[in-house]
Parts: sequence; structure tokens; C-alpha cells
Amino acid sequence: MSLPTTGLEVSSRSRAWRDAVELLSSMRFAISLLTVICIASVIGTVVKQHEPANNYVNQFGPFWAQVFDAVGLYAVYSAWWFLLILAFLVTSTSLCIARNLPKIVAELRAYKEHLREQSLSAFHHKAQGTLPEGRDAAYERIGKLLTGSGWKAKVQIRPHGTMIAARKGMANKVGYLAAHSSIVLICLGGLFDGDLVVRAQMALLGKTPFLGGGMLRDVPDSHRLSERNPTFRANLLVPEQGRAGTAIISMSNGVVLQDLPFDIELKKFIVDYYETGMPKLFASEIVIHDRDTGEAIPATVKVNQPAFHRGVTIYQSSFDDGGSKLTLKALPLKPGTEPFDIQGRVGESTTLTSEAQQLTLELSGLRVINVENMGAMNTGAAGTDVRKVDLVRSLEQHLGSGVKTQTTKTLQNVGPSVSYRLRDAAGQAREFNNYMVPVEIDGQRVYLAGVRDTPNENFRYLRIPVDDNDGIDGWLQLRRALGDPALRAEAVRRYVAKATPADRPEMGEQLTVTTQRVLGLFSGAEVPGAKDDASQAPGGLMSLSRFLETTVPEAERARISEVLLRILNGALFELHNAAREKAGLKPAEPGDKTQAFMSLAVLSLSDSFLYPAPVLLQLSDFTQIQASVFQVARAPGKTLVYLGAVLLIIGVFAMLYVRERRLWIWLQDDGQGGTRVSTALSTTRRTLDADAEFDRLKHDILKDAA
Repeated sequence: MSLPTTGLEVSSRSRAWRDAVELLSSMRFAISLLTVICIASVIGTVVKQHEPANNYVNQFGPFWAQVFDAVGLYAVYSAWWFLLILAFLVTSTSLCIARNLPKIVAELRAYKEHLREQSLSAFHHKAQGTLPEGRDAAYERIGKLLTGSGWKAKVQIRPHGTMIAARKGMANKVGYLAAHSSIVLICLGGLFDGDLVVRAQMALLGKTPFLGGGMLRDVPDSHRLSERNPTFRANLLVPEQGRAGTAIISMSNGVVLQDLPFDIELKKFIVDYYETGMPKLFASEIVIHDRDTGEAIPATVKVNQPAFHRGVTIYQSSFDDGGSKLTLKALPLKPGTEPFDIQGRVGESTTLTSEAQQLTLELSGLRVINVENMGAMNTGAAGTDVRKVDLVRSLEQHLGSGVKTQTTKTLQNVGPSVSYRLRDAAGQAREFNNYMVPVEIDGQRVYLAGVRDTPNENFRYLRIPVDDNDGIDGWLQLRRALGDPALRAEAVRRYVAKATPADRPEMGEQLTVTTQRVLGLFSGAEVPGAKDDASQAPGGLMSLSRFLETTVPEAERARISEVLLRILNGALFELHNAAREKAGLKPAEPGDKTQAFMSLAVLSLSDSFLYPAPVLLQLSDFTQIQASVFQVARAPGKTLVYLGAVLLIIGVFAMLYVRERRLWIWLQDDGQGGTRVSTALSTTRRTLDADAEFDRLKHDILKDAA
């Protein structure tokens, strides 16, 4: 048997409900919600939204990346707590309006003409006097005065006098309603145009994000939203001479496809550049193909000049590669393998097979224009470690359109570049960026081959010196000769023959052993008779450095290193000539040009052993195909947002610059043919303007008063 509910329990529940409503509709609660929303918006601005998960792991570390992901900091504006705060703010502001609306309406309708005449003496702004004119004449004169000054008045005739109640600046009350209503409208517009509606449809209709790959037409309906979707904001990529009608909505855990009621065909993409290489103008000449009517509607879409069709706005968002045709020349770094050509398109992938591994080549981008600061080239960084060459910051800002440098800028287009990724069997990928033509740095023309391990890093560039024909073949020939034992032996023989003193032939045997050791360490080959781990180093100057650290006392390292470098330079020059003769070319003549080539080649060869790919891909030809990236949006909430913005401006202006004032004037016969007058002014804020206004009114009302 249940016990009856007591009156005390009902009263407690009612009081708790009233307290909850009071808190929810209070000013402090709304301000607290606005503060949290502002903080969340700052986070959403500082932390890049909807980035790949690996980017956040690299930036914050595994632990904090997982914590931030759990609380939704990577998609702040669609996080459940952010939407919940918006919903609470809408509710709080709506309750606040509902509570105060009857009072405000009553205030707008009331003139308060029932105020007792004795109460006028209690106001701060008050005045009294006796007019020589009769009450009717005074009433008529004062009525015209108030009407001419913009006051609205109501009169109450009493047995012993006349009370005139006037008011002005009632827009202040309307401003309060407008400002609070604007918050509701803007929040509702944000909720409608955000992904709340999309998420609700996915939950109710059983839609799920798509995580796979392949053709858009093959994606099942469970990952698609209907073209009747009332609100969405998605991206659509259309290549030149191509046509597309399915946009992509990015979600934190995948993508959702949004079918459009029309197709967009890109006839031509137009882009103009500033001299800095930044885009100055990009626009798209399109044709909108309506699926229902079959109508073809031409249009031009520019930045800030969208096109409209069937309630969908088409914005020019950006541009991308639309599948440019590329011809790459694959240059193997090891001997025994001939160069070969690769045909492909940007966005496609193919398989490369080497002796040690199988790699997937993913062609990711083509840049036809690369404008760099050539005025910062000669900054004395020629001896910098090539592994740390960076187009943006390293090498004293040798290159990089985004560089801030004190040197004189000489902007120059350094030609096309190609970007690609090499992915191993485990799925790990490195990104490469190679320039098509050589660039002059420190007075020497070099090819730049960049690599980075993650998208968050800057590219590190290998600088490859050009040969006599301004090509890469001379360096590649020397690089592959390093891996040929026969050519290395021939280079050792030639160097020893030239370097051994004629009067001390017994030094030849020791010099041969040393040269073999130096060239073998530099090439990364195992040196017969080596008794330390340095012989197993990958090669380059680092291998020689390790050899010195493990075998030579510290006091002798500087002297021995000079000797070994002299031997290395001489042996590499002989190796260079031996490789040229094998290829049917004349030996290189000693001179400044050859010396400059060999000096840079030593550094470049050394760093090439750390180049994380068995082949170097050089762009030899291309056919550019551009694409436009459109943002397509159906945003019914924007009308609410625009209306809210207008109301907010009106409301703030009205509350700040419009003062509510009420004026009472009591007229009473003095018994001698005159009129006794009492007046008072009430205002929401006591200001100097209010004082001046009452002084003017007092003067005009009580002029000629005794």
C-alpha cells in the first residue's frame, strides 16, 4: 500500500521546480553559458578541427591526444556538450524573455497616469510654479509642447485637477527584447545549420559514416543522405571537363555522402597569381545540370560571389589537382638497374618492386608554379648539412615564399614540382617533393629532392649538383659507381698511382689499404679486414666520423680527418672519371667548375645514403588538369542568423543609447484665475543629458510662472 503524498512534499517539489526555473532563466546562468561558449570557440580556433588522428598524436602525444579526442576538442562545434550548452542557452534566454515579456508589455502600454500628485515631490527631477494662464490654456500649451518634443502623453481629468502622464524612449524596452531574442535566433540558426540535423537523420534513419575507399557511385545507401536533406554543408571536387553531383560531409569518424538535386560540370577553371605566387583570383565557369528538368544553367562562381540553385548555395572554396597526367623517370640509386619511366595521374597509385621490398607509389600532387625568394640564396650556408635543408626555415631561408627575412626579396618562379608518397608493406608512408628543373643556390645549380616523415614536418631537401649538361645524370652516375666494387678498385688504383711519391714506392701498399678503407666506408660497403662496427655503417661522412671515433685517439682526430678527407676527395674524383669513361665520356678536366661540382657532390652523396627510398623520381613531363573545390550548402538557419544579427544591433543600440523617460505634469486651479503646476521626470539612468533635458522642459513649461 502506497502512502499518500503530503502537502509538505508537494510544496518542496514545487519550490525546487521554481528554483530550477529561476536559475535557468537568470542572467548569471546565461552569462556563464556564454563564457563557456566563448572558451570553446577559442579552443576551436586554436586547435585545428577535423585533422587526421596522426596529426594530433604528433602534436599532443598519445595520452593527451586520446584525452582531447574523448572530450571532442577536435570537433568542438559538433561536440555533444557544445550543442547541449547551445540548447541550454536557448532555453535560458527563452525563459528569461517569457518571464519578462508580460512586464515589458505592461510597461509599454502603461502611461502611469494614476500617479498621485503628492508623489511628484519625491522625484529627483521636480519643479513647481504658478502660471498666470488658466488651466485649459495651460493644458493646451503644454500639450503642444510635449507633442512637438516627441513625447507621447495620456491625460487623466480629476475633480480637483488634471494629470498629464507622458513617456519617451520606450524603445529601450524593445531593445531588451530584441537583444535577448537575437541570442535565441542566432543559436537556433547555428543549431539548424550545424551538423545536429545531419546527426539526427543518421541516428533516426540508420545512416553510418563511411570509412573505406573506392568510387563514390559504389558507396551504399547506408552512407548517403537524401537530396531532400533540409540542411547540410559539404564539399564537392569537380575536375575540368568533369561533372559531379555527390558532395562529401566530413565527420570526426569518417565521411557521409550528400546527394545533390543537380550535377555541376566544370567547363574552365581560372586562376591568377600575385608576384609572390599567392592566388589573386580564382573562379569557375560551370554548368548546373538539373536532374528533374534536364535544364543546363551556365554560371560563374567566384570567391564571395556564389551561385544559387534549388535552395543550394554553391561557393568557390578552393582549387586542387583534378588528376593531372604525369610522366616520371625513376632513377635507381644502386648499380645494375636501369632507369625506367612511370606513367600515372595525380590521385592514382602503382606498385614499385625492388630487391628488398615492394612499395606503393601514390601520386599526390603537382604544382606548376613555385615562387620562391631567390634574394636570400647567397647567405653563406653552402656547408650546411643537406639533411636539414628546408625550403621554409633552414639554410638561412634559402627558399620559401612564406619566409620573413631581412634580405632583399627577389621572387622567382623556380618551376614545377611533384609530390608523391612511398608506402611500404606495413602501411607506413613517407612524403616526397621533387622539383622538375634545377635551382641556383649559392651560385651553383642543384636539383632539390625533398622528403618528410609526417605531414607536420617541413621537407628536408637533398641538393644534387647538375652535370655539364645541366642534368642529374652525372651525379647519378657517380652515386651508382660507389656501389660498383670494380669501379671503386679502379679508382683506388688510379689515386694511389698519382698520390704515391716516386722516391717512396713502399708507401703505395699502405696508401692502397687506407684508400680502400676510406672509399669503402664512404660507400657503405664492407671493407675486408675491418675489425670495428664502423664498416657496417650506412655510408657517407657519418660512417667516416664513426670510424674516427672508434679507432683514433681524440687528440689525433683532427689531423687524421684532414688526411682522410683529402684521400676521399681524390678517390671520388678518380671514381668520377672512371664512371665517365665506362659510359663513353671524356674524363672531367680539373678546374673551378669540376671542383665546385665535386665539393657539392661529396655532401650530396653522403646524405643520399640516408635518403629513404631506393629510387629517385624525377618529373619529366606533365599535362595539368585543374579542379575546383566547391562548398555546397543548404542553410535555412542563415535567415535566422541574419535576423538575429539585425535584432542584436538594434537591441544593443536601443539599450545603450536610448533612455526611457517618464514625465508627469499636474495642473490645478489656484483660485485666482491662474494654474498651479507641479512636474517631475523619471529616468532609468541619471545622467547630465537627463539633467539638461529636464531643465529645458522646466523652462518651457513654467515660463512666465511666478
